[in-house]
Amino acid sequence: MAVYQVLVVDDSAFMRKIVSDLIEADSEFKVTATASNGKEAIQKAIDLKPDVITMDVEMPEMNGLDALKSIMKQSYVPVIMLSGINEQGMKETIMALEAGAFDFIRKPSIVHDQDIAQVGKALVERMRAAMDEIKRKADREAAMKKRDEAQSKLLQQSQRVQVDPPLPDRKGALRKTIEPAQPGTRLGSGHAEPLRAKPKQPTVPLTKQNTGHLDKKPEPLRDANRALDASTEKLAKPHNPMQPPKENRLPNISRLAEQETAAASAEPSKDIAKVIPSHKGAGGSNGSFNKLVAIGCSTGGPRALKTLLEQLPGDLPAPVIIVQHMPPNFTRSLAQRLNTFSELHVVEAEEGMVLRKGTAYIAPGGFHVKVNKTADGRFTIKLTEEEPVNGHRPSVDTMFESLLPYTSLQRHLVLLTGMGSDGARMMKKLYEAGVTSTFAENEETCVVYGMPRSAVELQCVRHLLPLQEIAPKLVQAVK
Repeated sequence: MAVYQVLVVDDSAFMRKIVSDLIEADSEFKVTATASNGKEAIQKAIDLKPDVITMDVEMPEMNGLDALKSIMKQSYVPVIMLSGINEQGMKETIMALEAGAFDFIRKPSIVHDQDIAQVGKALVERMRAAMDEIKRKADREAAMKKRDEAQSKLLQQSQRVQVDPPLPDRKGALRKTIEPAQPGTRLGSGHAEPLRAKPKQPTVPLTKQNTGHLDKKPEPLRDANRALDASTEKLAKPHNPMQPPKENRLPNISRLAEQETAAASAEPSKDIAKVIPSHKGAGGSNGSFNKLVAIGCSTGGPRALKTLLEQLPGDLPAPVIIVQHMPPNFTRSLAQRLNTFSELHVVEAEEGMVLRKGTAYIAPGGFHVKVNKTADGRFTIKLTEEEPVNGHRPSVDTMFESLLPYTSLQRHLVLLTGMGSDGARMMKKLYEAGVTSTFAENEETCVVYGMPRSAVELQCVRHLLPLQEIAPKLVQAVK
């Protein structure tokens, strides 16, 4: 069994001992060195090249966030942050995840043995996931390289012109060669024969009677241009098998007018939208939306959410519900951090909040979040402390399941990077119920290709895209 080398970084000697013992309880991992601050960690990372690093967030001389950024500039190594629950520690943890940390765990409580055991289990689980992802990506790159080499070899073989040199005449016998044909001759069996002249056909002048058209001239250049335009368009916009074929690529003016009229009747005017109060102290208005976006993610999620939410417009005509696997209190820091990047209003969800379009709601750690419809027709947030689902609370499956009854809503589902399969099962149910706007982050950009892959295997993903391409496609689907 392979033994992975671990560098443990913490300013507390006692905590370095606890973390080292938790790691070495698993035979796959060995603590090869420890460091007491960020500067020492950077040097040891360069010298020892560990397979994985555990990094305390708050340390003297250089904190974990700055050390992480410096290490990532040298070469990628998975770093798992160990964070306290104070406000500064949580804030810097979220920033560390944005900067490239693989994941994080809470620091264990020294006075609770059960908490220490749970933290140890979570730490080893994340380290193993990091090693599995590195191996998976290395295997994928090797397979792609092998495929590219095979394709290049086939291309070279197809382009190679084989010219056989004349065979040597060992017996002095005359070799038969084929001379170029002279004009007016044809090639027969080893000799040239004169061609027989074909009788000329009588020339018939073009008239209206024999052509059906009078003075009609062909337009070969125009036809060629059309063909060129069509071929260029096909090259520029390759067919995506995940998308349905478009009936008409260039709708006419009347069709556009019809679409604008329908959109105007379905959506409230901008003047009306301006007077709708925000959800803080909101009155009876429900934002007049008939569309909703639901997003699930786990490991690598904070960085993915930042990329996604930065591209969503503030006037998105739908509320956005987000489940990110994260402990209590950290989700508030996540919401505050994302709110600084996004044009959407990003908040941590609270019980009874009325859903508003243009607002993103982060499920609070330790609670399941559900979408609830009140007697007066408003959609609100409902929080529960029911048992964890798929090992998580909040759970993406629980949030997705709450959307099943609301067929009047256009529901758009998204699964981003994350370990496990949370969200895939209920995405499948919603897909079977007629929700076809389903998105998943592809393997290429996922930190961990777990949750999206599970949905792909269930064949319920309509759009499988790199992270950077999800937001534009989602906006197109929603608007």
